[in-house]
Amino acid sequence: MRALYLTHPQVTIDPDIAVPHWGLSPEGRARAEAFAARGVVPAHAVVFASEERKALELATIVSSDRDVRIDPALGENDRSATGYLPGDRFEAMADRFFAAPELSAEGWERALDAQARIVAAVTRALASVASERPVVFCGHGAVGTLLKCHIGGRAIARSEDQSRHGHPGGGNCFAFTLEPPQLGSDWRAMEDAAPGWFS
Repeated sequence: MRALYLTHPQVTIDPDIAVPHWGLSPEGRARAEAFAARGVVPAHAVVFASEERKALELATIVSSDRDVRIDPALGENDRSATGYLPGDRFEAMADRFFAAPELSAEGWERALDAQARIVAAVTRALASVASERPVVFCGHGAVGTLLKCHIGGRAIARSEDQSRHGHPGGGNCFAFTLEPPQLGSDWRAMEDAAPGWFS
């Protein structure tokens, strides 16, 4: 497997701050630092991240001070139409997002559009890096799930989401290749990723 998709772990939730500006919580940062310390990411890897703060913080931790390449197209599905939603309300909206990918749930970006965006961004990123170099994508759960569904030839469904397979606080990953499309695994917690898993 050439690439690793890694979602940000726990964040500090603040309803008064726009979601894209939330940063990692102390617990999330500690998990990311422990992941980086285990050497899962090869020294010659290239790290890409969305421009959202939590993804950038994760990328900075796992990149071992290497340059991080930022692409806004790697961002989470656009939920700005509703802004922050409390837990139960958010989960209900996420169910709608995955259940009807061709529809917009109260102004959210459609799952089909978010999937096309993330697939194009990952394809573009991999094409920009020499084929012998592994690539890490630091991103988000919903678009990561949409990417996983595309690579695995699976229908978009909430059952594919990281919350159903990995750590409930985020900080999950899967290895993959695009040529040909192949998943190295389903979601797994970052704690369960080992050196040599991808390269």
